[in-house]
Amino acid sequence: EETGVKRKLAVILAADVAGYSRLMGADEEATLKTLRAYREIIDGLIARHDGRIFATAGDSVVAEFASAVEAVRAAISIQQELAVRNAGLADGRKMHLRIGINLGDVMVEGENLLGDGVNVAARLEGLADPGGICVSGDVYNQIETKLALGYEDLGFPDVKNITRPVRAYRVVAEPGAGAVTVPRPRPRRSPVTDKPSIAVLPFTNMSADPEQEYFSDGISEDIITDLSKASGLFVIARHSTFKYKGKAVDLQQVARELGVRYVLEGSVRKAADKVRITAQLIDASTGGHLWAERYDRDLTDIFALQDEITEKIVAALEVKLTAGEQEQVARRYTDNLEAYDYFLRGRAYQARGSKESNAHAQKVLERAIDLDPTFAGAYAILSYSYFRDWFNQWSEGPQALGRAFEAAKKAVALDDSLPVARTYLGWVYVWIKQHEEAIAEAKRAIALDPNFAEGYARLGQILIFAGRPEEGIGLVKKAMRLDPHYPPTYLNYLGRAYFEMGKHEDAISALKESLNRDPDFMYARLVLAVLYSELGRKEEAQAEVAEALRISPRVSMEGQSERMAFKDQAVLERFIDGLRKAGLPETSKAAAP
Repeated sequence: EETGVKRKLAVILAADVAGYSRLMGADEEATLKTLRAYREIIDGLIARHDGRIFATAGDSVVAEFASAVEAVRAAISIQQELAVRNAGLADGRKMHLRIGINLGDVMVEGENLLGDGVNVAARLEGLADPGGICVSGDVYNQIETKLALGYEDLGFPDVKNITRPVRAYRVVAEPGAGAVTVPRPRPRRSPVTDKPSIAVLPFTNMSADPEQEYFSDGISEDIITDLSKASGLFVIARHSTFKYKGKAVDLQQVARELGVRYVLEGSVRKAADKVRITAQLIDASTGGHLWAERYDRDLTDIFALQDEITEKIVAALEVKLTAGEQEQVARRYTDNLEAYDYFLRGRAYQARGSKESNAHAQKVLERAIDLDPTFAGAYAILSYSYFRDWFNQWSEGPQALGRAFEAAKKAVALDDSLPVARTYLGWVYVWIKQHEEAIAEAKRAIALDPNFAEGYARLGQILIFAGRPEEGIGLVKKAMRLDPHYPPTYLNYLGRAYFEMGKHEDAISALKESLNRDPDFMYARLVLAVLYSELGRKEEAQAEVAEALRISPRVSMEGQSERMAFKDQAVLERFIDGLRKAGLPETSKAAAP
């Protein structure tokens, strides 16, 4: 269709100054003077490499190039020249640029360029280290054999507000050292295990009402949960498979990325008291169908239908369930359909992670419990929502932690074989400094569900807090294999373990990768601040505290001393001392919301 919009393919370079607000806050005039001088260098080098600047705002520059090679050459030259200039400045005045480069289709509006091609470059810039360069997979394909550089494969990091997966690479070249050849790590692909391995993609919502997404997502998640209880299967975690939600994907590529042989996909249509579910199991090694079915049932049959789908998959993969596993897979959360619907809504709200969605989750989960007071699953998820209230200081006082403890105990009392209930009870135990009880509960959870990625990760963190960091690291890495697109939290766990072991550089590397995935991960900022303090890197420690306060103005020494669960008092004192040296305020200076 003719739209009248002119489009073209272009290489986009986006750059801005890391920590610009902090620099301006410390000395506005000196910062502006340095920025003007650096802009002359940046503008000149972009022009020298046949680039054209089409947008600027404050500390940011966005430029267009016809060649990916020239764009990267320009970026390397800029970082090298600025590194030389920074060498003559005091640590607190150094100005580091982050650069992202993307090749994509853009819309032309006069001298300006718009669209995803530009937006992706800006998101890649946010993934770059200060003084570093991050490029998209499309740019990498153009430059890999043409420039004497190394590249670190970042996989498919979370890219805010971009619906399609974006491959990202970090350019490996020390600013000021010249372009050097560095061996490129192999892409991070998980090997297929010796067990039948499967990924369940989120089922497509085919209902007329988009508000029914929570229902189709809930069906997908429950199938994952049921399959993961089979010790003879290797099941990828929900967190990784849901990365593909709403995206057109190549199932064989998905299988390679997740390290599995089999992929299940399907759709859900819910209307009034009827439900239609289609499902197909693909062998990604051949592209062939092992099994496909369409079910038209009354909504009251939903639990039996989930059981049937699970049984069909297990049979198709020729996996034998033990008697205990058969009982576990057949076990249902509740017989009350309305309570189940509220539970699915609450679980979906809770997964969003914001203060507001957490509050919504509590309301609907409490409603599910009103409808079925024996609903252990609802109590378990409610426990974690209360915990998040306490940990993130979204509610005043310690009452939320007490509510989390009571809800977790209630969930276990109602169903002592529910893995998620055991995990969250163990999680609360560690924060009330009952480490052995925490370990016992978390171990019971993964015994009940041998594919429970979150369970392995939380047991790993509990062991790290209990003074057993080497064991904890192994468990966190097992969680990462089960959840290849693992959340940044797992990297934070590794950072804390390496901190405890005195491995500062390993800890910093893990935490930086965590922040590449989520720059607003406040607790990663705090652990980095401690590490920099111990290394005598005062300016960097203070910068991380400033970022933490930007993200969460209420964070303070008082609050953090209550939220560090290290069993070893000496390790806890190290952590608190590092935060204090980094300049974290003793008490919260922000008013309660």
